[in-house]
Amino acid sequence: MQKLKTFLLSVLIAVLSPLSLLGQVSLRIEIEGLRSSNGQVILVFSNEKGEKISGVFREIQESKSVIVLENIKPGNYSFKYFHDENRNQNLDLNRVGIPKEGFGYANNAKGTFGPPSFKKTIFTVTGDKTLKCTPIYY
Repeated sequence: MQKLKTFLLSVLIAVLSPLSLLGQVSLRIEIEGLRSSNGQVILVFSNEKGEKISGVFREIQESKSVIVLENIKPGNYSFKYFHDENRNQNLDLNRVGIPKEGFGYANNAKGTFGPPSFKKTIFTVTGDKTLKCTPIYY
C-alpha cells in the first residue's frame, strides 16, 4: 500500500510540475541604438488580440533600455514602444504627423507610410526569450 501511495504521489508531482511552470516565463526586450540617454522608454505589451496587458516605463543608460517582463504565460504577444525624450508621456509629432521621437515594434516590424500591420508584430513565447530592437528615427 505504501509503494502505491508513493507511486501515485510521484505521478501527481510529475503531472502538476509542468503546470506550475506555465506562468514562469520571462521576456527580455533590449532596445539599443536610442538617440540619447535622455528621457525614458515607454512600452505597451499586448496579447495576440491586441488587448493591452501592461504598460512599462524604463530608464535609459548608455543609449540602451532593457525591459524584463516576468511570469508571463507561453503564447503569442506583441509590443510597441517609443523613446520619450522629454518625459511628457506622448510620442511627439511634427506638424505633418511624423514622429519626432524614436519608436518601434516587436520583430522590428516596419510599415509603409504608417505603422506596420499588427500581424507583423506578433511573436511567440514558449520559454525564456530575449528580443533585440532598434528604434526608428526620422
